[in-house]
Amino acid sequence: QVQFVESGGGLVQPGGSLQLSCAASGSIFSIYDMVWYRQAPGKQRELVATITSGGSTNYADSVKGRFTISRDNAKNTVYLQMNSLKPEDTAVYYCNRFNPVHGSSWYDYWGQGTQVTVSS
Repeated sequence: QVQFVESGGGLVQPGGSLQLSCAASGSIFSIYDMVWYRQAPGKQRELVATITSGGSTNYADSVKGRFTISRDNAKNTVYLQMNSLKPEDTAVYYCNRFNPVHGSSWYDYWGQGTQVTVSS
């Protein structure tokens, strides 16, 4: 069973930056498409960004131009660089393997997530 461990969250002022990391177990990480989701209090989980095994990326309109998803297959890690952060980016961020057929997470279980709070 693949496990995901997210890290890198914290408290940041509006306009600031953070880089999130997601370490995945498993020896075939390189063939996975990966996804970052976020969930704000009282809201449904929202897809933020995806990256294919080949490195192609896609973003939610709300983060396009501000966030960058990347991966390091040698480290079994996917990253989310977040710039120009806004209070509405406040959420718990999760990663998962991406199912491109369904446009959703591959697995129905999640890691502990990492909290991002954008506030002055």
